[in-house]
Amino acid sequence: MFVHALSGAASFAACLRLFRSYPLAVNPGHPDDAGPPAMLLRYRAFEGSGYYILTLDPAERCTLRPWNSGDGEAQETRPGTPLSVLSHRVITEGLPVPRDGALLGWVSDRQVTAMLSVSYGRPPARPAGPQVRVLAMVGSELLRWPPFTASPLDDGRLWEYADRGELVDLAPIMARAARAASWVPSQNSDRAAQGHGCVVVRQSLAAEDYWVPEGIYMDHWMLREGVPAPPASHLLTLPGATDLAGRLAG
Repeated sequence: MFVHALSGAASFAACLRLFRSYPLAVNPGHPDDAGPPAMLLRYRAFEGSGYYILTLDPAERCTLRPWNSGDGEAQETRPGTPLSVLSHRVITEGLPVPRDGALLGWVSDRQVTAMLSVSYGRPPARPAGPQVRVLAMVGSELLRWPPFTASPLDDGRLWEYADRGELVDLAPIMARAARAASWVPSQNSDRAAQGHGCVVVRQSLAAEDYWVPEGIYMDHWMLREGVPAPPASHLLTLPGATDLAGRLAG
């Protein structure tokens, strides 16, 4: 079923607005290979949720394809091109997902009390959808964790929090502080491939509007279950520990 050509034009305009309005959701290329800028959209419908990859090439042509290639074919979007009802709704109603590899901070009383790590996973271990996990600071109070801690993408207000300054991109502050913070991947290879890990901040970092306390930030489920955090000195010696300044600089 297709909507008329005017909706194609409206959908194309919506594509351009998405890439202009949500820079933190823009990946430099297709999640699986080099290519034009891409964005991942989460679309919630009565029958369930789905993820779609939207790309924008230099010829000002948008292409929408399902997260899993076996779920359907790609569809191009440009002014005057008829568009399926589903594609039109995904583009105009879908929630942009923060880009692959992003690290965001939840700010409570000007202090980062939790971080959001974003991973799209890597084939062939790629999960059914992107992994957005809340890593809470060890020793912090639950009341100061994000209201969406259990399921960040289900809240639907992710970008409203960002607009209010409650959710911030940590890449700038991390990138200019070499060896101040590290990413430590899970020592289980399958979990590591899906983005599981923790963050160790060696020294407190200050930005203009917030600060990141020294400490360990780990999966909130582990903290809820009372799993003790290993010492930072031990975590930093584990295989794969990476300086976040370099990891987030790109």
